[in-house]
Order: sequence, then C-alpha cells, then structure tokens
Amino acid sequence: MIPRLLADQARKLAGWFPVVSVTGPRQSGKSTLIRATFPNYEYINLENPDIRRTANEDPVGFIQNRPSKLILDEAQYAPDLFSMIQVASDERNEPGQYILSGSQNFLLLKNIKQSLAGRVGILKLLPLSFAEAQKSEQKPSPDEFMLRGGYPRPYDTGMDLSAYFSSYIGSYLERDVADYLDVRDVSTFRTFLRLCAQNAGNLLNYTHMASDLGVSFRTVKGWLSILESSYITFPLLPYFKSAGKRLTKTPKLYFYDTGLLCHLLGIKTLPQLLIHPMLGAIFENLIIAETAKHHLNDGVEPELCFYRDSSKREVDLLDLTDSEHPLIAEIKSSQTYHGKYGATLTEIGEALDIGAENRAVIYRGEGDISTKQFKVLNGGAYLEFSRK
Repeated sequence: MIPRLLADQARKLAGWFPVVSVTGPRQSGKSTLIRATFPNYEYINLENPDIRRTANEDPVGFIQNRPSKLILDEAQYAPDLFSMIQVASDERNEPGQYILSGSQNFLLLKNIKQSLAGRVGILKLLPLSFAEAQKSEQKPSPDEFMLRGGYPRPYDTGMDLSAYFSSYIGSYLERDVADYLDVRDVSTFRTFLRLCAQNAGNLLNYTHMASDLGVSFRTVKGWLSILESSYITFPLLPYFKSAGKRLTKTPKLYFYDTGLLCHLLGIKTLPQLLIHPMLGAIFENLIIAETAKHHLNDGVEPELCFYRDSSKREVDLLDLTDSEHPLIAEIKSSQTYHGKYGATLTEIGEALDIGAENRAVIYRGEGDISTKQFKVLNGGAYLEFSRK
C-alpha cells in the first residue's frame, strides 16, 4: 500500500467525532485507506447485494447486532442505516464508533446531512498526490505524473493506462451517472466528458457547450454538477473582495486528475503529451489540482481562485486558504524561464498586498530562481510543497 497523507487526519477526526466519513471519486483508495487506518474495526461493504438487502430490511438489527467499531463501505446504498447510526452513536456517546465511505458522494452527503449533522467529521480522499506517488515503486517525474495521474490501481498493477481509464469511465458511467440519466443520454454524456476535457483551464461557457452537444443549457449545468459531486471536475472561481460577488461570476473548469484528463484528450504517451497543444492547460491543471489535494490532505477545505480584472490582467492561481500567507502564482509549461512571466504577477501581487515571498512563477524548467519581486519554482519543487 502507498501511504496516504489523509490517514493522520482520519485518526484525528475519529478521536473527536463518533462518525467519520471519507468521500472521494471511485477508485481513489478510500476502502484501502480506512481498512489500513482502522484495522481493528469490522468491515462491511454494502455494494454486496445480499448485505445491502439485509441492511435495508432490518436497519435496527443490522446495527444493534454488530460491534461499536464498524466500517460501512458504500454506505449510501442503505440510507435507513443512518438514522440507526445516529441513535446508536448518541447512546454510546464515544468518538470513533463508525467509519462511513462511499463513491456516490451526493447520496452519501445527503444522508449524512439528514441524520448525522454535527456528529460526523468529513474528509475527502482524492487520487494520489505527486508527493504520495513518490512513495510508490515508480516514483514518476512531474511530467510522467501529469500523464499517469494519481489513481492507485495503475501504480499497484502496472496496467496499461488506456485500458485502466477506459474501464474507469465505463464503470463511472454505469454506476454513478446512469442513475441520473436515461440510456440515450449516457452516450451524449461520454461526448460531454470529452468536451469538458477540451475546455480544461477555460472559462465555462454553458451556452456553447449546450449548442455543441445539442442539449439544453439546464442539462449542461446539471451534468457539470454530476461531475463535481463525483469529484471528476471542479470549478475555479474568479477573485473578488466580496465572496458573495465571486459566486456569481463565471468560473474556470479543471479536472481533479490529469491522467483522466489526458485520456479524454486522446493523449497516450509522454512524447504525445509534451508536444500537445493543450500541454499548457494540462500543466496548469496539474498545479491547481495538486494545490487543492495538499490542503484536503491536511483536512482543510481549499480556498482557491484565479484573478482577472477589467483591464484583462490575469493570474492563474490565488491560494487564499491560509489568509496570513496567501500565495499568488503564474503557471507556465515552458522549460525556459523568461522575466516577462512575472510582470503581471508583480503588479497584481502589489495591488492585493501580497508580498514578494508569496508570489511565484511555477514552470517546467530545472532549478529555482530568486528575484526581488517573486520566486521562480520548478514544477517538481512546488509539487513536493517545498515552498517556505
């Protein structure tokens, strides 16, 4: 097993809350994580139809006849259990009684909010971060990681990436998406996935996407919500001093995993990636997604955005998660550093009162460079989070 950074947070929350929930995309390693982190708990997988039937037919007996230290995997399949978990955990009044996990995150979180609000600590496990992947036998370079992504199975088995992602998409469509769409729309949804990949790093334009797909504006918004709730994509909002105003503006679209993004773009090899016209967008996606993982693995909800003003000055990433140490970064896929990369970064950093030590140009070249206005970091150093 590749050690996961989220394990420490899971143990910590289990010492505070009676219930801990681990959400995340399919095959991100949730089951492996919770079983390794809580080895003395009884493990039950509700994806098994016989076990699921028993849980739904007799939720009282299902919970009462089992130990207080219990892992329920794919818990969303037995919604009636949540009320019984509430009753049992309140009676015992002890931390760390139940560990819940699931891949249909919308359903899992809906049941948690209805029955377990205030009793549950929630964690999000995304695919392997670059730092975690360095603990595998493969130890990928930043470019290799950009192509492979972080889903654990290819690291464990060495299987062909194209075969893995084709199977992953098929499983995702059959298990998660089909519940929300009719049979005809599943085929269109596949096209929608590829269209999202082609628009990675761009402002979301619902109208254009709807026109390209031959569906309604409302359908596109609904499908994007499915992708977000299943941790396939996430929006990056523009920066505004007023958080409420920020929520009304057009976001950019990014993928949580660049391996899946590359597959949807038809990129199968590293040489193909390095000359692909979307290399810049994919590298930008990598840096932003890895920043989100870094915070989530610390048990902190990221506060990330991009900057664009009326003069069309733009900076790729504002990390406001730590308000005392905000980071502003310009992301370049070039292996050659040019001083012009930091011109807008310096202007916007000064306007936002972000000091030079917290401004960075992140590029694919070798070596770090220090200037008076900002730092220049190679992608590998940033992905390891050696930033000080």
